[in-house]
Amino acid sequence: MTHPELLRVVAAAGHGAKILLADGNYPHSVWVSPRAERVALNLAPGLLTVDDVLGVLKQTVPIESAAIMIPSPGPDSPSHIPAHDGYRAALPDIAFDEVPRFDFYALAKTDDVFCVVATGDQRLYANLLLTIGVRQPTE
Repeated sequence: MTHPELLRVVAAAGHGAKILLADGNYPHSVWVSPRAERVALNLAPGLLTVDDVLGVLKQTVPIESAAIMIPSPGPDSPSHIPAHDGYRAALPDIAFDEVPRFDFYALAKTDDVFCVVATGDQRLYANLLLTIGVRQPTE
């Protein structure tokens, strides 16, 4: 990772801290903990995506768990969110919680969310909340 601001914020995080990778539709000025630092990587629509940022983060910090935003139940709710397939493929050994939209917003406002990364991802429900873990020793 070479982005100075994101590197500084992630380096200061501790075990159990959460980082929100927000899509371009996420109201990150409202539905995020006021304590969370904001890192703007939303260069243009479609640049950068949550997948782009996740690809770098998973090589930089240990990821313990993840939460994905799902639509609130209803007759017009999509049954499949394509963005989630990529997250699960990128983090095959990570547990994912599926959290309905407004519950996800409440979760993102908790004090353990230390950072929100605004991306230019244009996909619906492409928000990902990561919990940073502890690096396991290699043998």
